[in-house]
Amino acid sequence: MSSSSDVTSALIDLALREDVGENLQTGDVTSVYFVPADSTTSAYIYAKEDGVLAGVEVALEVFRRVDVDLKVVALRRDGDLLSKGDHVLDVSGLARSILTAERTALNFLQRLSGVATQTRAYASMVKSTKAKVLDTRKTTPGWRALEKMAVVAGGGSNHRMGLYDRAMVKDNHLVAENRIEALQSAIGRVRADRGVEVELEADTLEQVKDFLSLSGVDYILLDNMTNESIRAAVLMRDESGARVALEASGGINLETIADVASTGVDFISVGALTHSAVALDLSLEFK
Repeated sequence: MSSSSDVTSALIDLALREDVGENLQTGDVTSVYFVPADSTTSAYIYAKEDGVLAGVEVALEVFRRVDVDLKVVALRRDGDLLSKGDHVLDVSGLARSILTAERTALNFLQRLSGVATQTRAYASMVKSTKAKVLDTRKTTPGWRALEKMAVVAGGGSNHRMGLYDRAMVKDNHLVAENRIEALQSAIGRVRADRGVEVELEADTLEQVKDFLSLSGVDYILLDNMTNESIRAAVLMRDESGARVALEASGGINLETIADVASTGVDFISVGALTHSAVALDLSLEFK
């Protein structure tokens, strides 16, 4: 099972408990009282609309967690393009077990496939440029590793995982201390102590100029800048010879991302990949 297995395993347990209660064998009262205990069957999950698949291994684990004797076979992999009607996985065994696992497995698959599908839509808009589409920390609490995995399945790239794996100095941090000398000192300390990359947020071209003069900066975030300003920042970076990547961010959507990418920026971060993705319509049917 992929993506931060300990966290994902705990998330599966939590999802099953909130749906079934504390007892996986008796918590599904409908199946216990309306489905014979020895009834066996087979079923499949299929796509009811076009999209991009993500979360297959998590769905398989949900079925196994409910009943280790279920036979579950993945027919597609994360990142596969789905057409309406395509089968995603087969499962066979006790009917009660399949019914108990059904909704939780679908919840993971639908949510993560929705993120992958949304990401593919954004990534396809910039494929003729050098820009890469990044996710953000605007994720469902507890689901970050899974949703970032789904972004990759959809053709996007991951930004930092959290506050611990990259220093990202934003405008609110600069309110407390914005002197260039102090910034340079802090950059040196964090790189020496933590060994992480450093990103600085710029709201103006004057800030971009100042930040390009610093050593140890890996990225400059161009926040809510016009395309004209982004082009100017790219030119400024290129003329300076600084080996700093530029990331555009702020209110970028499917209608505007292609124009932003045409400025020559290296990365475009889009919170909508995760916070506004619509679940892909998938369903389980008995054969």
